[in-house]
Amino acid sequence: MLLRYIGRRVAVSIVQLLGLVVVVFFLIRLMPADPVARLVGLNASKEAYAQASHSLGLDQPLLTQFLQYFGLDGRGGGLLEGHLGVSWVTNGSVLTEIGQTLPVTIQLLTLSFIITLLIAVPVGIAGASRPGGAFDRGVFVYGLFGGSQPEFWWGLMFIFVFFFKLGIAPAPLGLVNPMDMPSEPITGFILLDSLLRGEFDVFLDVLWHLALPTLTLVFILSGPIIKMVRQNMVRALGSDFVLYARAAGLRESTVTRYAFRIALAPALTLVGILYGVMLGGAVLVETVFSLGGIGQYAVRAVLAFDYPAIQGVVLVITSISLGIYLVLDLVYAVIDPRVARS
Repeated sequence: MLLRYIGRRVAVSIVQLLGLVVVVFFLIRLMPADPVARLVGLNASKEAYAQASHSLGLDQPLLTQFLQYFGLDGRGGGLLEGHLGVSWVTNGSVLTEIGQTLPVTIQLLTLSFIITLLIAVPVGIAGASRPGGAFDRGVFVYGLFGGSQPEFWWGLMFIFVFFFKLGIAPAPLGLVNPMDMPSEPITGFILLDSLLRGEFDVFLDVLWHLALPTLTLVFILSGPIIKMVRQNMVRALGSDFVLYARAAGLRESTVTRYAFRIALAPALTLVGILYGVMLGGAVLVETVFSLGGIGQYAVRAVLAFDYPAIQGVVLVITSISLGIYLVLDLVYAVIDPRVARS
């Protein structure tokens, strides 16, 4: 039954992904934008404009462009073979460029969400254990305050305090010291690569440079997650099965564990949604700290009307988001086996 549920969810995800790719392909070509003029300039001659349009393949019918993008025109080399095209701005492989920028964002978000959960879960549970108490009111205020703040402003404030004033944080100049020459990448994830090579000094240096951007995201993300954990714990602790468990004489720690299992699913849903949103939405933090992540790459692609890069970013971020949702569905099925039977 679980395998059937997994297969059904994978099939739905594939259909969703293909549908989004098709929609994005046609929508960006319907925008009131002229990528050819953006590349050759508004004062270019008609001959230069026509040559650029031909080299980009934009002089062909839309259906022909679509078939070429998917590799269905008989010449191969399209999306179905794993090729995301060539950037119109850099003339480099979109897949290679995304492979250089995506790991930066993945490392930043993963580290931020791990720390956020380590903080938000116990704080939310503690607030729910005594509803209306002083600690619970403080948690509620922080949840509203932290979740409503602009991340770029707090990033700038943390730089001003910890780097400029106190001098205890590194300069916001990327993942590593600009004077150090990074080794040849293995996986593209510098934290993992440094551990595989045994370069623990590089590992610690990268963590040190990620400290302030991670602190910024933890401060912003912990607010809504704390609120979600707290609200669902309050609801679970007031449910009939918890009242029965207490009446049966179970220890409070056991009752709390049962309630947390019920409250976990909505919190995980929020974490998955936030992770998918922040893949492209962490661009301001990446810009403030000069990280060069996928968000910055996406913004540059949009501003330059770089259609292959835009399509590649959308495809990759959507694939990761759907993968996260699939994992969450499997976790739900483990927590509550009734989900797999639905």
